[in-house]
Amino acid sequence: MAERNAQIEEPRRMRLRIGVNQGDLIHDDTRVYGDGVNVAARLESLAEPGGICISAKVHDEIAGKMNVACQDLGTHQLKNIAQAVRVFRIELDEALRNSPRIEKPALTLPEKPSIAVLAFTNLSGDPEQEYFADGVVDDVITELSRFGELFVIARNSSFQYKGKPVDIRQVGRDLGVRYVLEGSVRRAGDRIRIAARDATTGTHR
Repeated sequence: MAERNAQIEEPRRMRLRIGVNQGDLIHDDTRVYGDGVNVAARLESLAEPGGICISAKVHDEIAGKMNVACQDLGTHQLKNIAQAVRVFRIELDEALRNSPRIEKPALTLPEKPSIAVLAFTNLSGDPEQEYFADGVVDDVITELSRFGELFVIARNSSFQYKGKPVDIRQVGRDLGVRYVLEGSVRRAGDRIRIAARDATTGTHR
């Protein structure tokens, strides 16, 4: 996450608080709970944004096994936890966490028209239709690739943005294309609705 944050502007950075504990837990059909989970939740609240706090049990387990530095935060009486817990904070690389955005060099546009087709959004409300939506995009890429005068980005490259908030202009720069096509697929029974939009111009198809 720290590496991802270093690549994007400040308003879009995500900083998670993480608590890690080792202990007994209880699992049923709907949830996982117990002191092991409760302590981890309390450790999370002690962590700073983008930071990780661990219990002494975890610290003892990873000592000498992982190349991470830990700061001893002392013993804390955690809410609803009977025994006090010794807490350690993992020392993350401050330079990486706080580094400014790193701009990737823009690729040179090919001489002929170029396009990338992003994964279409599944609007069917059925996760099973995700494969169908991906198949539609595969067919679109295949058909576009038949035109020799058109430069088409491979599926593996364009699908790296699937499920992620994207800046279309940045996608075009990253992939070295002039046009970016995005869309959606909605399937209900025997009816299929496909909407596609040239994200670089806003033109709907």
